[in-house]
Amino acid sequence: MIINSLEKMETIVENNKSLSWDGWNVVELIKSPGAWGKPSGVFFKGSWYYKNTFSVTEEGWSIPNKYVR
Repeated sequence: MIINSLEKMETIVENNKSLSWDGWNVVELIKSPGAWGKPSGVFFKGSWYYKNTFSVTEEGWSIPNKYVR
């Protein structure tokens, strides 16, 4: 789903604990012990996570539908 409003994206990030901001990009962290051996795996606060970054484009942010209720 494309989100083209900063206010809407701020609300989505505030209401989803797996999302956070990194500048203008939205970062998704999904906890998984198996992430240690994957290219998208990151070690954060003592645990392994899969990390996905949703970069802003001219159209807005393209994020999975599961985050838009």
